Amino acid sequence: MRIRPAKPADIPAMMRLVRHSATAAHWSSEQYERVFCGDSPRREAWVIEENVLQGFLVAHEVASEWEIENIAVAGPARRRGFGTRLLGEFLRRAQSEGATAIFLEVRESNHAARSLYEKWAFSESGRRPRYYTQPEEDAIVYRLALS
Repeated sequence: MRIRPAKPADIPAMMRLVRHSATAAHWSSEQYERVFCGDSPRREAWVIEENVLQGFLVAHEVASEWEIENIAVAGPARRRGFGTRLLGEFLRRAQSEGATAIFLEVRESNHAARSLYEKWAFSESGRRPRYYTQPEEDAIVYRLALS
């Protein structure tokens, strides 16, 4: 298992992975390309591999905080620690760069993701009614304060 910065050549694999994930944000190729364009806000993407891409995380910096925008793990890789390792590496790097907090939104029904975030001590900080569509669902806002 290897975690590395994502590169533009990873976009097709990231999009394939998301096609099979009902809970990940389904971005267009243009949205993924913007991650690598170097404009403001600062964005970072990380992938986890075990022979092939097994998951990814995309986040952007807002002042001294980071928002996790998209995270996905391939179906066969779930429940094998890939999401935990990917999120842990991102948190370690963000904290080492002086981040004060990490936040994100997650579907209320996505219990696996919510459990992962709570395992890392994220706490609920709000709710966005009807934030998601297809199906319509509230988003739970999570925040993790870093020391």
